[in-house]
Amino acid sequence: GLLVLAACGGSAQTPLGERPQTPLTDPPPCCGGETNPNDEPYPDVFFDNSGVNPFVDTRDDALSTFALDVDTGSYTVARRYLTDGNLPDKDSVRVEEFVNYFPSGVPAPEAGAFAIHADAAVTPFVQNERYQVARIVIRSQDMAEEARPDAALTFVIDVSGSMEMENRLELVKESLRLLITQLRVTDTVAIVVYGTDARVVLQPTPLSEVETVQSAIDSLQPEGATNAEAGLVLGYQVARAAFRPGGVNRVILASDGVANVGNTGPEPILSQIRAEAAGGIQLATVGFGMGNYNDVLMEQLADDGDGFYAYVDAIDEAQRLFMDELTTTLVTVALDAKVQVSWDPGVVERWRLIGFENRAVADDQFRDDSVEAGAIGPGHEITALYELSLTGAAAEGSALGSLGTVALRWTDPAAGEAVEMSRELAGLVTPAFANADRHFRLAATAAAFAEVLRESYWAQQVTLAQVAEAAAGLLRDFPEDVQVAELAGLTARAAALAPAD
Repeated sequence: GLLVLAACGGSAQTPLGERPQTPLTDPPPCCGGETNPNDEPYPDVFFDNSGVNPFVDTRDDALSTFALDVDTGSYTVARRYLTDGNLPDKDSVRVEEFVNYFPSGVPAPEAGAFAIHADAAVTPFVQNERYQVARIVIRSQDMAEEARPDAALTFVIDVSGSMEMENRLELVKESLRLLITQLRVTDTVAIVVYGTDARVVLQPTPLSEVETVQSAIDSLQPEGATNAEAGLVLGYQVARAAFRPGGVNRVILASDGVANVGNTGPEPILSQIRAEAAGGIQLATVGFGMGNYNDVLMEQLADDGDGFYAYVDAIDEAQRLFMDELTTTLVTVALDAKVQVSWDPGVVERWRLIGFENRAVADDQFRDDSVEAGAIGPGHEITALYELSLTGAAAEGSALGSLGTVALRWTDPAAGEAVEMSRELAGLVTPAFANADRHFRLAATAAAFAEVLRESYWAQQVTLAQVAEAAAGLLRDFPEDVQVAELAGLTARAAALAPAD
């Protein structure tokens, strides 16, 4: 079985354009590309050589603990690969980011900071008939835009020569133009750019002076090499000067992730990023471009900066990120959010967490509030996936007391205090995939898509053609949903690109 807990990258490259809004089965005319698939290496950051979490015997270890993650970059990077006519690099695929790109269908809590939802069903994407899929969804409370605190945003923008490729910098500029239309006159924006060196293009400026901000955006041009460290150091300096107690203080890095001048790896800057996050300035990273795109660096920087990582492959993704989900993007309602699932050995025989490999937390550190974990915004949904083998009556679809319990622990950023909540996991398993909740089926299909693309050992019996068939079936349940139509198109394209057996 598979259990899904919902929250919220990868890489490739060719000319930028609007992404398809309807299912596509034929390669686009541009495919084959003026650029090559991504050539940045993906280091081994997972538990073992297979790159995926193993199955665990519940009698040996009944606890599953991990940090929440709202990143979505892996899905949009894979979309970029497929739009360009290539299968994504298997090491760029992170299952949780595929799942968390899509809505969970779970309503916001009526009271309290979070709602926890769980359901389970038989799916076609498991080892055999003895296994099921279960879903756990963490949903944070919504926040009206008018309730958002004023924001002090410092953009650190890569203007190096590599950003001229595919008009990457132009897409960054278009993204910023979209964003400032959604900000208030009392919000401030600062812009730091870096090429060979870093400099301030716009000191913190209120949006009441929107023409000044627009002029600064329009002035950006590609120049020099790529000194990402210098850009971030100067960006944090500017952000500290603009700091608003009680407000939204965020550095937003827009880059293709490449660093070739100064310290080119993340280690030298990570300690400062962590210190600044502890002081109330969080880091978000937004990736642009392919070919030499460093997905791993962008994700790691955001994780250490208590922020999120997203990848923008076209202007409509920028609109989703900076217009449709602005409050979710900017505000943080929970810091160091962790989940611990405790399975009942009498009901669950074996379990496997699907995804979250680089978000693992030691079981005994669940209540150690000094351990860094995920930052969550209002209206965020975190979905995690488990594959389960149940015992006895549970395997036959009978209703049981519970599969176990799920606990959520986080730090309230306003009070600075740890908060914990938990709930039982209902033991009823829906015996047919077709009868499961439609959002459950969407999550399971997105997860299966990622599992096959990353060549998971546990998905060897699943084909991209089967995933595409399931995704096409979702169109009946989501008849006007652009995201689901796109998933159906991408899975069909991936199946067409897959090598013949």
